Amino acid sequence: MTRARRAWCAAAFAAALLAAPRASATGFHEIGQDYRPRDKTDVELSGYFRTRGEALYNLDLDRGLTPSGQPLFPVSQVDPRAQTLTHWDMRLRTDVALYAPGSMVGVKARFDVLDNLALGSLPDGVPSAVATQRSPADVLRVRRAWGELLLPFGFLTAGRMGTHWGLGMVANGGDCLDCDSADASDRVALITPLAGHIWALAYDFSATGPVGQRALQNRTIDLERTTNVRTVTFAWLNWKSDEVRARRMKADKATVEYGSYITHRWQTDDVPGTYLPAAQPLDPFANGGAGVMTRGFRASALDGWLKLTFPWARIEAEAALLTASIDQGSLVPGVLLRDPIKSRQIGAVLQSDFGAPEGRFSAGLDAGYASGDPAPGFGVVQRPGAAATQPGDLDGPQANPRRDNRIDNFRFHSDYRIDRILFREILGAVTDAVYARPHARVTIASAKSAQLSAHTAVIASTAVESASTPSGKAPLGVEIDPSLVFQTKAFLAALDYAVLFPLAGFDNAVSNLSAKPAQLVRLRLNYLF
Repeated sequence: MTRARRAWCAAAFAAALLAAPRASATGFHEIGQDYRPRDKTDVELSGYFRTRGEALYNLDLDRGLTPSGQPLFPVSQVDPRAQTLTHWDMRLRTDVALYAPGSMVGVKARFDVLDNLALGSLPDGVPSAVATQRSPADVLRVRRAWGELLLPFGFLTAGRMGTHWGLGMVANGGDCLDCDSADASDRVALITPLAGHIWALAYDFSATGPVGQRALQNRTIDLERTTNVRTVTFAWLNWKSDEVRARRMKADKATVEYGSYITHRWQTDDVPGTYLPAAQPLDPFANGGAGVMTRGFRASALDGWLKLTFPWARIEAEAALLTASIDQGSLVPGVLLRDPIKSRQIGAVLQSDFGAPEGRFSAGLDAGYASGDPAPGFGVVQRPGAAATQPGDLDGPQANPRRDNRIDNFRFHSDYRIDRILFREILGAVTDAVYARPHARVTIASAKSAQLSAHTAVIASTAVESASTPSGKAPLGVEIDPSLVFQTKAFLAALDYAVLFPLAGFDNAVSNLSAKPAQLVRLRLNYLF
């Protein structure tokens, strides 16, 4: 292919994707948008430094312990009656993009330094006499590293790359300035524009092992192919860039975007000894490979996304259906269960903003639904081998074979945040709940390069399955979340406040204690580059 031909292909593909360059590409629609002819190797850096301080008041809601003897939120070990906990942390994130001469090849990576490190957590010496801090063992974390190749019919990508879809309800790349976790996949994918849409086919190496060491090589080899977890995803979407939306809004036109994906994951056999807690490492191949168990795991997901942009509003929605079955749910070699474990989970979200983007005021209504499971506890955290939950527990396994062989609670991604206390801090994510979230924004002052704005939201929520709550009653709470935000192109400071008024779902029926309000104050500082 001639250089002119390569340049034409790069320009045509970039035009099809219609977006500004971004080294931190996370979704299928972002791959390839930054390719152009280059005379030499180019390096682009972007990212941020973030530090956050917060004070959390009464997040255990003063309602006593659960039947398992745990508070709803961690409390002081010296004085469990103390009401306020404080915390500061930091993170330096850098996205690196390397572009080879020409217009066909790029290599990208994401690095996190001192990722969510608690300030003051590593004094170098006696705490009262410390003069410096020592570095943690994992001071540098490589989050992503992948390559991209421009072909005449699309892009071929391979490596560990971010995964994001739609509003981030299910798959979330964790790219927001306040995000704490992120999805990444070891993936090979082909992405191409065709008939006004973006089409993608991806194959993920979701889990591999156990592995063995090769002689005299710094490499391993997969020892059991049947224990691997693999995922295949097919996606298509009609997507427009911010520039296209802005042009259409100026012409008083609406923009419609949409997409869908279907994915399937499977695993034939399993080796529970590689991930279950044990006093000492287990050899999965001892006793003739007795540690290898038949699993028969299959899971599928169907997700749809729709976005409507008007000159005066944005309406966006995402809905997903997840199904799964496990032929053999036992984690103990030699102990088999008779019946399979099954799952059907449904989740949906709606976001809306009414008001011109450049206007001083906007408001909207968000809403969401996450299917529930009638087992006690919400089931946000699923730990292998954890004890079955009791009525009144806040969290725990949702399946309890042989009496209960279903796991039906849909869990939103932990970085899909709708509040600051109830779902973010106490539960950890939205699950087994319905919520409504009216919100508003007003610009207090603005200049050419800076803006000061105020935001507020009210979140009212109730459980789908009342048996999941600590009290056995459905109403969860009402939370008010105001913020004051100052922002320039290279700096953002936000002062957040939240107050949660818990409802009957968090009362302690055994001790006859009512849940009391909780509060939070958080200061966020972000330095962007």
